[in-house]
Amino acid sequence: MLKTIPPILSPDLLAILRAMGHGDEIAIVDANYPADAAGPILVRLDGVSATDVLDAVLTLLPLDDFVEDAAFGMQVVGDPGKREPIMDAFDTIIARHEPKMAMATLERFAFYERVKNAYAIVQSGERRLYGNILLKKGIVRPDG
Repeated sequence: MLKTIPPILSPDLLAILRAMGHGDEIAIVDANYPADAAGPILVRLDGVSATDVLDAVLTLLPLDDFVEDAAFGMQVVGDPGKREPIMDAFDTIIARHEPKMAMATLERFAFYERVKNAYAIVQSGERRLYGNILLKKGIVRPDG
């Protein structure tokens, strides 16, 4: 255990977050997501909600403010304008850590393709549908 680091962030996940560079992406996905077959490094956090993972990750990971969107969810199949309750929860968490940012959405298969090129995937135990989010890492600016 370390002070100020959320305990759900495993040593493997901490190493990934530290190793990622500006513009690298990490996906936090739900229990139904085909994460093992997607390709990138996989970290499992079974039994932990995607919202808890997002909140913990954003305590350490800055989002990229050089791009229009740095957080992406998956659109609801057949109703791309619909917002599931978990999407609102993701937006609330993002706003708490990165007040000027919000989550955009991608079509299901576009989301899958983008995740294949991510640096890593964190598979949560999330059971709510559409509990998937992709984050683009930003920079930490020098003090002053």
